[in-house]
Amino acid sequence: MNQQTSENFAQNARVALQDTTLRGALKNLAKTFGGRRKTAISSVENWEELREKARSIKDETLLHLDKYLEKFAENAEKAGAKIHWARDGKEACQIVLDLINTKNAVHVVKSKSMATEEIHLNHALENSGIEPVETDLGEWIIQLAEETPSHIVVPAIHKTKKQIAELFVEKVGIAPTEDVDVLTKTARNILRSKFAEAEIGISGVNFGVAETGTILILENEGNARLTTSLPKTHIAVMGIEKIIPKFTDLDVFLKLLPRSGTGQKLTTYQSLITGTKQNANGEGPEEVHIVLMDNGRSKMLAHPVTRQSLACIRCGACLNACPVYQQIGGHAYGSVYPGPIGAVITPQLVGIGKTKQLPYASSLCGACREVCPVKIDIPGLLLHLRAEITEGEANGKKSDSEAKGKFAESLAFKVYSIAWGNAGTYKFGTKTARFMQKAVAKNGKIGKVSNLMAKIAPPLGNWTEFRDAPTIAPKSFRDIWAEGLKEDLPANERE
Repeated sequence: MNQQTSENFAQNARVALQDTTLRGALKNLAKTFGGRRKTAISSVENWEELREKARSIKDETLLHLDKYLEKFAENAEKAGAKIHWARDGKEACQIVLDLINTKNAVHVVKSKSMATEEIHLNHALENSGIEPVETDLGEWIIQLAEETPSHIVVPAIHKTKKQIAELFVEKVGIAPTEDVDVLTKTARNILRSKFAEAEIGISGVNFGVAETGTILILENEGNARLTTSLPKTHIAVMGIEKIIPKFTDLDVFLKLLPRSGTGQKLTTYQSLITGTKQNANGEGPEEVHIVLMDNGRSKMLAHPVTRQSLACIRCGACLNACPVYQQIGGHAYGSVYPGPIGAVITPQLVGIGKTKQLPYASSLCGACREVCPVKIDIPGLLLHLRAEITEGEANGKKSDSEAKGKFAESLAFKVYSIAWGNAGTYKFGTKTARFMQKAVAKNGKIGKVSNLMAKIAPPLGNWTEFRDAPTIAPKSFRDIWAEGLKEDLPANERE
């Protein structure tokens, strides 16, 4: 599978910036989804009130998550479901694999699930000789392409119609065409046969209701409903943070999530599943298994600052609003969770040592915080993670290169403090800089003029590679003052 890593984010981003096709797709994404969202939320008079309510519900749930998890498990099992607890992704994958093997299942279908992407479930199943079939159209496309999702809601947004058509010709064997109807009908025909023969259906979960043991799955294609109802066994993989206390709480989140995610008032399908079917002639699976997965969430829960990360409802609005994501897309992040929320969640799930570039993948403009339906302070979380990286609280022992970098940075600031803390050295420094800037300045700006800046001061060279900096004024204010500006003022204002 072609997958970039978070450790190489800076390099990944540079490559993505050269992809004009990707940039065009991302521009359309931001425009389309941004416009739809704006229209959708205008139909709700109490939008900000709903955001506050949702955050309040999440805060209460996360503060007492142990109680609500126990209540959810108890009520789900009363309805006939079986609860499984997974400490990490490896354990969650093994639970799913054991359930499949117990049924001697060969055919497995999956609906869209960020949780299973997070733990690389498909890869684990394939290594055990089981070939899961993604049934969401976007997920199926990237499965054919052997790629990972590039967006939380629209996983194949990075691909053009032409690229998808070529993929279908190569992988499915259809005649060359870019007719959307032909492409979608081809996918439908293939996937329908997969539903018919599947013994196991695997899904994610949008919300789990503690009060009733119900799980809710939202979608627009109908594939999740087929995945959870046609096979005899349904396995739902669910992060422990998906719990909400009451069934009536869904009223709040169902007004927020679709509008924020896809700009819809409500998704086409809302599947509420409470246990197994009640009788032999009823609809639904004979067995329902819910895998409640931690995988680093308890660690996030323990800290009062990072706890709010778990309030995320995976709407993807922060990606659509982010100026960084809009330029580089999702694959550059090297994580199943891209964009602002990914820059927050991934370091906490994977470890900050391997993902320390991600918290810096933000301009801190606050657009993500403004559109978040549950009011997560993503810029605040990014700053918190940056502080951890800077102070080394999560890094452990620094490598030699890191230690040298810290020493050089510390030395540079000490020299700066000395030079700028004394009037004489400040005056000498500005005069020297004014003279030396002639070598790198052009049209009154310091930009990517030559490699001289990168050689003299690499950090400044990195800055001016993609942006311009203003030049130092030809004369200082003190010089202008001494040359006569002082005389232009009234006598009582000259001192």
